[in-house]
Amino acid sequence: MAGNKMICVCKQVDYITIRKAMIQGARTVEEIKQMTGAGTGCGRCVGAIEEILASVCGCKKTSLADVVDAVKNGADTVEKVGEVTGAGTACGRCKALIENVIELKK
Repeated sequence: MAGNKMICVCKQVDYITIRKAMIQGARTVEEIKQMTGAGTGCGRCVGAIEEILASVCGCKKTSLADVVDAVKNGADTVEKVGEVTGAGTACGRCKALIENVIELKK
């Protein structure tokens, strides 16, 4: 998902707000709900939230699971994660999230 698309119309939560919550450690729909309110109205946006949560790097199509696996296998810097997964090597917008994954190891 590119740009700053409105994800949760009921609560007026956009894509960037959800990504910022991920950078702060949110990894589940429930954590996104708690941090942003998204998904707590009609619930139609939950699928979109799950898609956002599953992805770290849209440029390289790198999943959160791939980044977490790289960190668990010893990649302890954004650059090392990039070498293994490609994440963070194009536009760089995902680097803060990668740093958070490294910090939390999740």
